[in-house]
Amino acid sequence: MSDPTALPGVAVIGGGPAGLMAAETARAAGIEVDLYEAKGSVGRKFLIAGKGGLNLTHGEDRPGFDRRYRERSEAVGAWLDDFDAAALREWARGLGVETYVGSSGRVFPLDRKAAPLLRGWVRRLRDQGVRFHVQHRWEGWDSDGALRFWTPTGEVAARHGAIVLALGGASWPQLGSDGAWQPWLAARGVDMAPLVSANCGFDIDWSAHFVQRHAGAPLKPVIAHWQEDGADHALQGECVVTADGIEGSLVYAISAPLRDAIARDGRAVLTLDLAPGRDLDRLRADLAKPRNGRSMSDHLRRQAGLNGVKTALLYEVLGKEGLGDADRVARTIKRLPLTLLRPRPIDEVISSAGGVRLEAMNEALMLNALPGMFCAGEMVDWEAPTGGYLLNASFASGRRAGLGAVDWLARSTDIRG
Repeated sequence: MSDPTALPGVAVIGGGPAGLMAAETARAAGIEVDLYEAKGSVGRKFLIAGKGGLNLTHGEDRPGFDRRYRERSEAVGAWLDDFDAAALREWARGLGVETYVGSSGRVFPLDRKAAPLLRGWVRRLRDQGVRFHVQHRWEGWDSDGALRFWTPTGEVAARHGAIVLALGGASWPQLGSDGAWQPWLAARGVDMAPLVSANCGFDIDWSAHFVQRHAGAPLKPVIAHWQEDGADHALQGECVVTADGIEGSLVYAISAPLRDAIARDGRAVLTLDLAPGRDLDRLRADLAKPRNGRSMSDHLRRQAGLNGVKTALLYEVLGKEGLGDADRVARTIKRLPLTLLRPRPIDEVISSAGGVRLEAMNEALMLNALPGMFCAGEMVDWEAPTGGYLLNASFASGRRAGLGAVDWLARSTDIRG
């Protein structure tokens, strides 16, 4: 290993949105910034997120926006006080990227692409003097307390006045978010919650026949019903049947309470309304009409408006015999129960929950156990649904950590002076 290089200012470790925003914030305050990234380029997960149209934030008004962060709504809301959806859109405009609010309330760049924004951002950061060190994978500390980095040419070490960790969770290991940082922080007394799947699909024990014929089929529209904190909840949307279970935007939006129910009870029950436009009484009456020699599938199509996969779900849940009771069929169409066995593995889901507990940090996101070290982004114990909420809070946390590092350096200088 080379001798530790003493560098001034802030080290930002991780080149995702939180890390880049922390670097920008510190550099804007006149602080020297070195940004370390394990991969050969920054923002790789950001680019993946933009493949379907970069969803930067959401147009929902606060405090409804804040409630999307569930038990962390107050803490994340404080970050958003400094960098909310309007501030994020204005920031993008400063990079020459105009945005619009879609019909769903989601906010996108006009061209719906991530690459132009990222290129402009990195170019601006370089012009402002941020030093980028790619292919520098952080591996904790050496025996003298210096930061250790693996590089293709060997290990190097460095010391900085303040450090911002923005290492991501564990949901995209191929892009660098592999959670490898957990044991290093735990060994230094940092309290962490286990990393778990978020914005995820769930496993269901489908029959082989159902999987063979319907894996990949969309379910739309449907209304999901679930219980959370003893109350009934409902949300309309779309999802997809998979070979393993169920996934899609509707499922991702409610994955947190479903995941928590599985952790608590060993399983969760999600019920789907397969015919949102028809009430129970109408279904009962329509399904009680004579079939006149038509098959049950044709009868369900004509009288309940069900397509192939929705009909197959009724067979899967009720069995062929159960379809003979029109009242039972009608009730099942409005409340089809699905037993969710487990969330999908963390390395294939959109994001992760858990990580460094907020209680292990102060309001500036500095670790209580490691003064001068800050954390931001998905490695911190908060979560949000897709729809722009996740990305906006990542930006906002990076800004807060960057400001915290600037303040720490100023106070450290005052003390030394």
